[in-house]
Amino acid sequence: MKTSDFDFNLPDELIAQHPNEKRDHSKLLSLNKNTNEIEHCSFYQIVDYLNKDDCLVINNTKVIPARLIGEKKDTNALIEILLLKEVDKDHWEALAKPAKRIKVGTIINFAGLITAECVAVLEEGIRIFKFSYQGIFLEVLEKLGTMPLPPYIKEKLTDNNRYQTVYASISGSAAAPTAGLHFTEELLNRIKEKGVMVLEITLHVGLGTFRPVVVDDVNSHKMHQETYIINEDVAKKLNEAIKFKKRIIACGTTTVRTLESNYQNGFKAGTFNTDIFIYPPYKFKVVDAIITNFHLPKSTLLMLISAFSNKDSIMKAYNEAINRRYRFFSFGDAMFIY
Repeated sequence: MKTSDFDFNLPDELIAQHPNEKRDHSKLLSLNKNTNEIEHCSFYQIVDYLNKDDCLVINNTKVIPARLIGEKKDTNALIEILLLKEVDKDHWEALAKPAKRIKVGTIINFAGLITAECVAVLEEGIRIFKFSYQGIFLEVLEKLGTMPLPPYIKEKLTDNNRYQTVYASISGSAAAPTAGLHFTEELLNRIKEKGVMVLEITLHVGLGTFRPVVVDDVNSHKMHQETYIINEDVAKKLNEAIKFKKRIIACGTTTVRTLESNYQNGFKAGTFNTDIFIYPPYKFKVVDAIITNFHLPKSTLLMLISAFSNKDSIMKAYNEAINRRYRFFSFGDAMFIY
């Protein structure tokens, strides 16, 4: 299977540059993957597609202000880094730009509040930095860092909370799990009142989610590891959902990858790493339905949902969404595949 098989043309004006005024008033395209029937409504009507005793799983990761711009010691050259994940105490894996200027031993100063020393050089512009600072790292980061919006978003974000889900609670992501941006507290309460069990897992979004595919052969793409957490109570309830044949609905591709990675004759609690790459003809083990956004051409996310439905029906749905002027990508509209 070729990466080009997952390409499509998208007018630039359909790339959402800002969040919808009301989170749950985004458009929602529903796709029945058995009949290929497509319906259109507003996201707050997702409750009508959910049934009593369904299990809705959401990702409660919280985006950190992961983009930092500092000065290289001695030369004062500007260096930008994007924090990806903490690999040890005060040691972070990060994308550096321009990477060629960052060698082992390079020191970068961030406004006198943080210094970062490169301690390892990895592939694809990735470096490992050791950070020095006073106080609590995330609090210092709040003063210096900016939200790591994707490069296709050109407009300034006026409210950083709009790049967080309303249930974000565990800090560690370099990007938002954007399918969850459509939920409000009120909508989640309506879903719970209907008898849907809402469970929280954590996957800290990193390169595994947003790294583009640059190889022609899909099989040759290498996914980067991301860390996920499932607690004891959630693992127990997920196993009960499987036992009693309840529908498991994953909000977002990060949740899909967490559930499919973890399940091996049952769900297990703990902290794990995953580099699972889901693409056709992957056979899903536990996920019955997916809430997701509209993804970039040739992306691993588009490949994942094509595996869940099928590539032709997904491409047909995307074409219909384009014709109906849906908004695409992180701040765009939503899709429900069931």
